[in-house]
Amino acid sequence: MLKGNSVYLRPLTIQDAEESLWLQVENRAFFEQFSMPRDPDYYTLKGQQARILAQAESREQDLEYSFGVFRIEGDRLIGSINLFQVLRGGLQSAFIGYFLDRAENGKGYMTEAVRLIVDYAFTELKLHRIEAGVMPRNLGSIRVLEKAGFHREGIARSNVLINGKWEDHQVLAIINPDD
Repeated sequence: MLKGNSVYLRPLTIQDAEESLWLQVENRAFFEQFSMPRDPDYYTLKGQQARILAQAESREQDLEYSFGVFRIEGDRLIGSINLFQVLRGGLQSAFIGYFLDRAENGKGYMTEAVRLIVDYAFTELKLHRIEAGVMPRNLGSIRVLEKAGFHREGIARSNVLINGKWEDHQVLAIINPDD
C-alpha cells in the first residue's frame, strides 16, 4: 500500500470488483471521452473480476503496476492509476494512466496519487522515466501531471484511437532525479 495524506493506493483484489464496477459504470460517459474503446464485458462484474486477475498477472511479470485510488476519509475507491508498458534494459521506463471519479475531480486527490506512484516507480521499481499522453483539451489532467513534476515534451499527432477518432496527445514526462 502506498499512503498519502488524503488517498492511498493499493492493487485491487477480487473483493473490490463490485466497487470497481460501480465506479466504471457511474463514470462511463466521463471516462470514455478520454479512453480507448472498451468491450461491453468491461462493464460487467465478470469483466471487472477478469481485469483484476489480469492486473495481478501483469504485476508478477513486471509489465504493469495497477492500483486502486482510495480516499482515506470514508475508505472509498475513487479511481485507478497504473504504470503500463514497463520497459527494462536500456530504457527503464513506463507510461502512466489514471481515472478519477468525476465527483472527486479538482480536490487534489489525483495529484497526490500521481506523486505516490512516481515515487514508487523511482524508488521501488528503479525506473528512469515515466511518460504520459493527454489530449490537449484535457487541461485538468495536464495540470495534475505538471503539479506532480512532469514537463511537456511536445504533441504526438493522431496518437490514440478514442471514440472512433485518432486524437493528438500532449506528451509529458518525468525523469528520475537520482539517475
